[in-house]
Amino acid sequence: MKVLGIESSCDETGVALYDTERGLLGHAVHTQVAMHEAYGGVVPELASRDHVRRLIPLLESVLAEAACTRRDIDAIAYTAGPGLAGALLVGASFAEALAMALAVPVLPVHHLEGHLLSPLLADDAPSFPFIALLVSGGHTQLMRVARVGDYRLLGESLDDAAGEAFDKTAKLLGLGYPGGPALAKLAESGKPGRYKLPRPMLNSGDLSFSFSGLKTAVLTAARAQALSEADRADLAAEFQEAVTEVLAAKAVAACRQHQLSALVVAGGVGANRRLRQRLDEAMAKIGGRVFYPALELCTDNGAMIAFAGSQRLLQGEAPNRGGAFAVRPRWPLDQIS
Repeated sequence: MKVLGIESSCDETGVALYDTERGLLGHAVHTQVAMHEAYGGVVPELASRDHVRRLIPLLESVLAEAACTRRDIDAIAYTAGPGLAGALLVGASFAEALAMALAVPVLPVHHLEGHLLSPLLADDAPSFPFIALLVSGGHTQLMRVARVGDYRLLGESLDDAAGEAFDKTAKLLGLGYPGGPALAKLAESGKPGRYKLPRPMLNSGDLSFSFSGLKTAVLTAARAQALSEADRADLAAEFQEAVTEVLAAKAVAACRQHQLSALVVAGGVGANRRLRQRLDEAMAKIGGRVFYPALELCTDNGAMIAFAGSQRLLQGEAPNRGGAFAVRPRWPLDQIS
């Protein structure tokens, strides 16, 4: 079964074709970073319009890469939420219309489920059950994953997501958009420890997170004196240490509590090198292992949606048939079945 995946939840347009026997046949992503850079963040209306322009060229590119035609598509999966409502509607309407034209089944997919299952695309994939750390610009959650569709929320951020905290802190330090990668790059030349930032909820005894106070602590430090380039680098390094220390500690605690040795990390912040280093070291100490998606699949992409949709279809989930559809800008992962 060849499943076409469509992702358009925010500022990346992703299209991919996944074969349940041969694996990923082709995928392409267009990022809107350059377009939104002038505004310092994503402009929803511009994002939606750009998805309209990109979907057909990306589809043609993926089919050419896979040496397939539209008639080779057996099913279509698309992101139905969470995300920006307008952006989601572009991908949903495109997928539903294409499915109707080709007379193939079409399935709405949860964006975070795509991220969560993306490490399973690797040749060396984890086995169920495992703990998943979903860490991105909009979400920071720990989940226990028993199988496809069986997700139990263990803890999440009570305010800012980790990626959101990275972006806001980068803005405070005068860095460009997107802030997370820019801050991580600056941190490489800094020395943590010179500034003393809190580790929010590190010893709270639960698996919840909070990062808004950490951002405020950075703001206080930045306003205390004029920052040189070296000061900014040291502050960025300390911020990164604080966030990654908390994420690693909570993820390992979840594995211990549920007696699981496999940790899956997904989402854009999962590409952060310091976070990966901390997680690898911490899990090794308890005899566990961390599984990551390929770097190109850490950010939003169609491959993870195609894969998640294929797994849902293989386990017998009924696709859409009537042509009616809806998107869900807010959609808790633990509320899907």
